[in-house]
Amino acid sequence: MRTLAGPATMEIEIKRSRFIAHAARVDCLEETLAFYESVADPSATHNCWAWRLDHLYRFNDDGEPASTAGRPILSAIEGKGLDHVMVVVTRHFGGTKLGVGGLIRAYSGSASKCLDQAGVLEVQARAECSIQAGFGWTGQVYAALEACNAEKLAEHYTDGGIVIHVDIAEMMVEQLETMLRETTRGEVTVRLSG
Repeated sequence: MRTLAGPATMEIEIKRSRFIAHAARVDCLEETLAFYESVADPSATHNCWAWRLDHLYRFNDDGEPASTAGRPILSAIEGKGLDHVMVVVTRHFGGTKLGVGGLIRAYSGSASKCLDQAGVLEVQARAECSIQAGFGWTGQVYAALEACNAEKLAEHYTDGGIVIHVDIAEMMVEQLETMLRETTRGEVTVRLSG
């Protein structure tokens, strides 16, 4: 997943209207509301916004003509292939109307520049697994965990062997299962937690 490396704020002026864009990573619906409340300016003419969280997205024009603010902000987020991101663009009206095309360019442009300023971070989806192995296979298990860059969270012993709980990149789970199956003759079990 591509998301923001950090929050960012930038300001541009177009025909005496000030556009102030704020962008940040958000990981749940509650964070979208909290971010909006932290950056929206109640004295501004408009506080338009858009966010994307996995398969969910929302946008709001906050009184601007339909689809001239929120949708262009969302398009800037999607155009950069970002997820878990919210952008709020605050407009202080400067007295000159920009027209539909001008508004779209102003909102999408300020959102895009703000996103560029924030930088991009690649985040790998993670999974937790439970690995159960007999005592004779612990060497192979530890070697496979190291090869797959898995992080050991906990381990405990049973009468028949060892149980290890690990955190691993989701894309490495299949490789871990294959390595353990091939090096232990299928005698080690891997179960995804949750």
